[in-house]
Amino acid sequence: MLFRFEETAHVTKEELSAQAPNLEPYLERLNRVAEADNYMYEESSINLPFDAEIVEKVLKLREKYVSPKLRYILDIGIGGSNLGTKAIYDSMYGYFDLVEPDRFPKMIFADTNDPAFIYKLYEFLRTHITDPREMVINAISKSGRTTETIVNLDIITSNVPFAKDRLVITTDFNSDLWKTARSLDIDCLPIPGKVGGRYSVFSSVGLFPLACQGVDISELLKGAMEARRECLNKNPLKNPAAVSAIIIFANYIKGKLINDQFFFHPELESLGKWYRQLMAESIGKDGKGVTPTVSIGSTDLHSMGQLYLGGIKDKLFTFVSTKNPKIDISVPQEPLLEILSEVEEKTTSEVMNAILGGVKAAFLKHDLPFMEIMLDNISPLSLGQFMQFKMVEIMILGKLLGVNAFDQPSVESYKQETRKILRS
Repeated sequence: MLFRFEETAHVTKEELSAQAPNLEPYLERLNRVAEADNYMYEESSINLPFDAEIVEKVLKLREKYVSPKLRYILDIGIGGSNLGTKAIYDSMYGYFDLVEPDRFPKMIFADTNDPAFIYKLYEFLRTHITDPREMVINAISKSGRTTETIVNLDIITSNVPFAKDRLVITTDFNSDLWKTARSLDIDCLPIPGKVGGRYSVFSSVGLFPLACQGVDISELLKGAMEARRECLNKNPLKNPAAVSAIIIFANYIKGKLINDQFFFHPELESLGKWYRQLMAESIGKDGKGVTPTVSIGSTDLHSMGQLYLGGIKDKLFTFVSTKNPKIDISVPQEPLLEILSEVEEKTTSEVMNAILGGVKAAFLKHDLPFMEIMLDNISPLSLGQFMQFKMVEIMILGKLLGVNAFDQPSVESYKQETRKILRS
């Protein structure tokens, strides 16, 4: 993974150096958390990639539930319980589901209580699944009391005859959901207590459904391990997560209140939505916060480009692309419609690279700040690197802003009000 910022982020070496001493104690703390190798601290999610016990439990259950007959993994969860899983699945497979109808297994995400979707999902399971081995159901709720998740779980398990026998619950050890599931002899996977949902993708929350789907979780975790090593460098100026956090903070002070992740691969859109929750829920508190948005190149150049280049300059951008596409295809030398001679015999990756280059040149011309992340490719290894990098970045950004990057008190208030309404 390549991280660039030097000439484009609107942050000088002096600004970086000025903030660096403020982060040295926190980087020392992160290293102590890593050395402790347990889950006693709020930052303990950084230890997940190295936890062999979690991987062993996940793979053991995978052997129990996965067979050549498996066609669908139903992931029931919301927010941190499913966004990381969906980010990885969509990046690798999900964006292409429509044009790969014969590729199985596929993942279905029940992340809403929208009645039309839940009804159609129920009907699909009832009419299309003839052999229980075709389905694995994984319900995830850290607290064990997430309204949206429990509603969907109750509907599915009450109306699909085989659901109980194909169900795995992922929740906090001894939560209400855990206790109920175990009393019914349903398999459970624990989430380490101090690991919050938005930091949990490398726990059983993400690893079990992804392993069932066929994602190489060892490569995913290897990428996360590599990124953790770099992002725990005690010298902030040589630590990519610390540098990125300082750049976001410095631009925030200058009025850049919107942080746009601009992905030049549409299959990475869900990865952007995962990061959107990570940033918003971690630092949006105490009257502070940066608003995270997601753009897709080149689609959003035709919907948002005018605003970005000609509108108010309140945004910091990060362009995310890859070095090596897995597949490429060329425009014919003599196409049927000879309209743009400059694209003849060009590959689609060459076209996308030219668009990205044009965007960067235009942003420089309009004096817009941006960083650039270039992944080697779209693979479990690269996704693991990116996600671990971003999680440490947000922890450090919370420290710079002076907010707790691990709680979400305002989200809890909406949950309490929802339950009041349902009880009335």
